[in-house]
Amino acid sequence: MLKDSIGILYDLFADLLAYPAMSITQKAEECLSQLQESQPDAASALEKFLHGLGQHPLAKMQELYTTTFDMQPVCYPYLGYQLFGESYKRGAFMAQLNEAYHTIGYSAVQELPDHVAIVLRYLGLDATNRQNDFCQALINEGLNPAMEKMLKVFGEGSENPYFGLLSALHLFLVHTPEKELSHG
Repeated sequence: MLKDSIGILYDLFADLLAYPAMSITQKAEECLSQLQESQPDAASALEKFLHGLGQHPLAKMQELYTTTFDMQPVCYPYLGYQLFGESYKRGAFMAQLNEAYHTIGYSAVQELPDHVAIVLRYLGLDATNRQNDFCQALINEGLNPAMEKMLKVFGEGSENPYFGLLSALHLFLVHTPEKELSHG
């Protein structure tokens, strides 16, 4: 499998969208460093997340994560839910994801296959795989519209650090496909 700088960024965003651990600030700084040259707008949005990390101890970030994404969340971090709600279409979408994951030996492990972090890790695995029609549709017709819906629940002036993270991810996703195609 071919891991490239874009794949590394997918992994870093996935790490940042997982439940916060001691390494979250280090991962955010690494992600920021990777974005600064290639995507300054995404880097600027990520700085808001990093600022939030500096303002809150780990326990507070864990609490924010839980209220934002887990327990009666402000924002559900599941693509299928964002795209289809709780309908049979979400189930069909998750089955498609599992099939695509199985094809390259990837597994969602103990998480639902449509969790944003799981999808990002899948996309980060292999640059060649990311160019196929399924992955391009997953980005353009799945991740991008889901990110737009997720961001709307926060409101423009949100103080929640995860608004900055999701904004950075959305900007990264919007600008990455054209970069990958032009370098492919």
